[in-house]
Amino acid sequence: MEFIQQNLLLVAVAVVSGTLLLVLSVHRPGGSRSLTTAQATILINRENAQLLDIREASEYVAGHPADAINIPVGSLDERAEELASYKDNPLILICQSGMRSSAACSKLAKLGFSRLHSLEGGVGAWAEAGLPLKKGSRK
Repeated sequence: MEFIQQNLLLVAVAVVSGTLLLVLSVHRPGGSRSLTTAQATILINRENAQLLDIREASEYVAGHPADAINIPVGSLDERAEELASYKDNPLILICQSGMRSSAACSKLAKLGFSRLHSLEGGVGAWAEAGLPLKKGSRK
């Protein structure tokens, strides 16, 4: 007790930093819909999840996961009918860093899609995990 009284500031800093570390390790940046690359590949292999690349066409052509559908985030409302067959199936949204895809999940949820996920870290995390990227547009 004497140590705590004499070093109250140090104890307070330790408690606050420990609490923040615990909160940040439990809270996921992309929310509950966020997936790591490992979780995404499991979902693709086990449940035939579809990848939806929501980046602009120029970003998509520079490198994208194979078999990913490209619908830019700005066109989601107009082109949602193209995704109608995936309404009840897993749909993994991918952008460059994971920020746009998280917001796009909310947009698609309002349109009636139920099994939406956002890839943490986006295409950058996909490439960093050693997963294949295809260049060029889908023919």
